Amino acid sequence: MARKKSPGAGPVRVCIVGMGIGRSNGRPLHANPRAKVTALCDVDEKRMREFADELKTPVAFYTDFKKMCADPEIDAVFVGTPNQLHVPIALEAVNQGKHVLVTKPLADALGPAEKLVKAAEKAGVVNMMSLSIRFGGNVQWLGAQSRKKAFGEIYYARARSIRRSGIPSWSPGFVRKGGGAFRDMGVHVLDSVWWLMGMPKPKSVLGVSGAKFGPRGQGYWEYKPVPKAYSSQYASDDYAGGVITFANGAGLQVESFWASHQADELNIELFGTEAGARLSPLTVYRTRNGAPSDEKVELPKGGSGFDRIADHFVSCILDGTPCEAPLRHGLIVQEMMEAMLESAQRGREVKL
Repeated sequence: MARKKSPGAGPVRVCIVGMGIGRSNGRPLHANPRAKVTALCDVDEKRMREFADELKTPVAFYTDFKKMCADPEIDAVFVGTPNQLHVPIALEAVNQGKHVLVTKPLADALGPAEKLVKAAEKAGVVNMMSLSIRFGGNVQWLGAQSRKKAFGEIYYARARSIRRSGIPSWSPGFVRKGGGAFRDMGVHVLDSVWWLMGMPKPKSVLGVSGAKFGPRGQGYWEYKPVPKAYSSQYASDDYAGGVITFANGAGLQVESFWASHQADELNIELFGTEAGARLSPLTVYRTRNGAPSDEKVELPKGGSGFDRIADHFVSCILDGTPCEAPLRHGLIVQEMMEAMLESAQRGREVKL
């Protein structure tokens, strides 16, 4: 079991699992004065040694996540593996009394996500989603405005993540069952816009999805070709989108493309009774004195979304700060994602 931290104690000893997105999360955790990366876990020891050299402090190496989770010198675990391994690793961690930070999406399917949330909440550990877009400066600013009711009632929104050629080509977990564009990038804009709308209860989903590029060996990262052995494993979506309705009457149009004949874009648009907004470029739309008023917002340079995630996670552990992105949020987003993909498969609306 992990050593219990008293309020204000430290540092939080963190293990980073997965040397891909794990590096982006591990750097700010290691830089936090009240935390330290003390262990790494990956099936590739070379990648662990490369990141350890960057950290410049001694770390333990693990290739077996169960042995890592049993280490009493580890307090918290970041899970940054392919989707299919999020729940097995995080579940082992919470059962061993470790705090967990899980990259998006929470899981590769709804059932495992429900099991993990139930276990994490029963264990009483800090459990948090790592959501770099939600914790980014622009979304955080819009969130503060939304909570002050600056937009009035947000009754509709649009959110999209579009890549021209961006199917991941470095791990087959992305393209196998449980992966896909919507769980990889659609989750970012879906989570962020749902949070900006005040996290209303989802009611129904009508969606479409498919794979038009990946199985043909096209649309991969930076237009690079992939071997047939990789593209032949394609069993997920490379695009998905649709409409979600909520119990409060609000509606959301959301879409995600790993590859397309369109310009790259990641954007959110809010429609409110008092004002509207766009994420990029950050703009607020109002009517003043009977005339349209477009207010472009230039935020001062600050920390990244990953910096804010690290700071908040550590504060939740050491200060008892209420978690703003618990795994339960990830579960509700997972429910909406799975309903979108199920609707596409069945060709009809899915009620939640």
